[in-house]
Amino acid sequence: MSVVLSVVTVSRAASPSAERQSSYALMSADTKAMQDDPLLNPATFAVLDGQALWQESAGKKNRSCATCHGDATTSMKGVAASFPKFSSAKGSLVNLEGQINDCRVTHQDAEPLAFESKPLLSLSAFVATQSKGMPITVERNAANATSLDAGQHLFNQRMGQLNLSCAQCHAERAGQKLAGNPIPQAHPTAYPIYRLEWQAVGSLQRRLRNCLTGVRAEPYALGSKELLDLELFLAWRARGMLLETPGVRP
Repeated sequence: MSVVLSVVTVSRAASPSAERQSSYALMSADTKAMQDDPLLNPATFAVLDGQALWQESAGKKNRSCATCHGDATTSMKGVAASFPKFSSAKGSLVNLEGQINDCRVTHQDAEPLAFESKPLLSLSAFVATQSKGMPITVERNAANATSLDAGQHLFNQRMGQLNLSCAQCHAERAGQKLAGNPIPQAHPTAYPIYRLEWQAVGSLQRRLRNCLTGVRAEPYALGSKELLDLELFLAWRARGMLLETPGVRP
């Protein structure tokens, strides 16, 4: 498989609502340039690691992702844009990382990868990159309605010692400044992302836990139902916006 290092220009105008914007729009010119050029984007290393893992046999069945799915540039196109989604096999909501682990357990007979581990983030980044420039396709349906409502409730629920909700910052005060930094609208269009603050690639759930810590609330565990519900609501809220994985943020 050839190395995926193409530059995709993501048009912000393709969103159904002109009022919505990726946090990319709030970044400095230097940070935008870092994201836009794969040779400058530090998350490119994660994508390349994921590309190698895609071909690597694992588990007792000695299968690779490519064994079942073939060329990811074709088979994974648009896939990341549809997550989180309800899994009938599990009877619950799964995000992209959860689906990767389900495939490992079911089809490779391998151990699931740890949340926020380098291999899981790399595979997620590689798969998500195949949908770069495509719209988020999460829609409300009978299977995900309960989880979507729960995520919306969490988004609007005041939490922590600061008694703040996600909505108070990212809906009511989006575009204003907090501690000198512009407040984004919280659309998950670029995950997994490389955050300069972290000096590493991280998932949306890691970022959500950061926010919970910021309002002095007890963060939900990685992989928890609460974080999955919130992920679903954020993806639904950003439906139609274009994926720009792998993103770079301050």
